[in-house]
Amino acid sequence: MATQVADAPMTDPLEGWSLPAWTYSDAEFFEAEKERVFAPSWQIVCHESDIPNPGDWHTLDYIGESVVVVRGRDDALRAFTNVCRHRGSRIVDGSNGCAKKLVCPYHAWTYDLDGRLTGVPDSASYRAFDKAGHGLAPVEIEVWSSFVFVRLVNDGGPSVARMMAPYEQMVAPYRFRELKALGRVTLRPRDVNWKNIGDNYSDGLHIPVAHPGLTRLFGRSYGVEAEANVDRMWGDLMDMPSANWSERMYQRLLPPVPHLPPERQRHWLYFKLWPNVAFDVYPDQVDFMQWLPVSPTTSIIREISYVLDDHRREMKAARYLNWRINREVNAEDTALITRVQAGMASRSFSIGPLSDKEVCLRHFCKRMREIIPAARFEHSPAPGWSRTA
Repeated sequence: MATQVADAPMTDPLEGWSLPAWTYSDAEFFEAEKERVFAPSWQIVCHESDIPNPGDWHTLDYIGESVVVVRGRDDALRAFTNVCRHRGSRIVDGSNGCAKKLVCPYHAWTYDLDGRLTGVPDSASYRAFDKAGHGLAPVEIEVWSSFVFVRLVNDGGPSVARMMAPYEQMVAPYRFRELKALGRVTLRPRDVNWKNIGDNYSDGLHIPVAHPGLTRLFGRSYGVEAEANVDRMWGDLMDMPSANWSERMYQRLLPPVPHLPPERQRHWLYFKLWPNVAFDVYPDQVDFMQWLPVSPTTSIIREISYVLDDHRREMKAARYLNWRINREVNAEDTALITRVQAGMASRSFSIGPLSDKEVCLRHFCKRMREIIPAARFEHSPAPGWSRTA
């Protein structure tokens, strides 16, 4: 079986089919995903406005790593693993904070904001020890449109800027660099594999079936497309008022946005960056959402909203109504992905055919099978396959 997996890149017997159900719960496949999919991928941490001053820091925990992004005294942003070089202790706790120095709470090893090790208590007792070689371990960082991303491993994959290059002109009017947080980051645990969340996010076929609210708002205008590293979804608000109070009031109260062109005034826009980061772009706000793997069958959805300064009462109301509408959509999606995760445990299900209209899911499945060739098998191979493929 291991030889078959090693040879698998030559063929793809599941072209046009979903990923096999076993890949949504298998522990060995999950470990392969952490190393081959998530370690080399860009993960969003925060917006530059979240860490405006020297010493401000923000963390992101995923696949067993904790990364801290900190603004230095030179105003530069740097990212490091949140791990002391002495005994491996976590250095900072929580999602954000501010510090003049980063001090390990275990033995008080002290690091400057640029990661240099500057203080070691009783340093004379460490024989032949060079502090210069024991600064915090750096992590690659990229700032795209003021959103801060990190990645643990550089495998030659594209930058975030390159990923989003096809859409730069499309997002420019939304003035991402001027955004500020509305509220705090929320973490929502889900008892599903991370892929089920992403599959659902980029799926347009379920909108008229399972999201009556979005169907009332968009009618038949909802569309999807897949670029090499980004999925895009979109819909235009209908002129016909909805029968639902929240939707009807949102349609009525959403004010004109001076910096947006006419065709964007009533336009909702969604981007999913490979493999698990999404931007929901509305006339009234911009949200990011990412779904982080915790185990083969559990994930955490991490999200927050950002807005431009706008103190109009209509805009404040529109943002509240947006939250009400999407709270219902999120509840509907949670029920959907939970049903899928449960159904995949059935011995009667392995794979399903993909419609030509499921362009995003087709692209995702093809890429996953290229990265982890074992996904070309309808049923799980013998344990140990990942050591040879």
